Amino acid sequence: MSDRMFDSPVFVRSGNSLIEEIACLEDALEFLYEWPKNRRGTIYETALRACQRAIDSDYPLRAARQAFCGFAQSANILEEISIPLPWMTDGKAGASGLGT
Repeated sequence: MSDRMFDSPVFVRSGNSLIEEIACLEDALEFLYEWPKNRRGTIYETALRACQRAIDSDYPLRAARQAFCGFAQSANILEEISIPLPWMTDGKAGASGLGT
């Protein structure tokens, strides 16, 4: 496992309304780099700097994840996942999508 993996993934709604899993710093940075320029602000910049610092130095990974979560929450794209998504289960889901 990469030392840049988050202790638990962050789930965000992407531009096409799909839920995207952000599991590591690289995922977070890629998401932030693709964020529309006209929607960037102070909280975005803070999250970007935190993730970049965690890549470049010994800045705590936990703090970078927290900054990314704060950005996602402020942008209203943070998804709280309370049930396992299909790719999180063993693949034995029935027609309802729920495990057997």
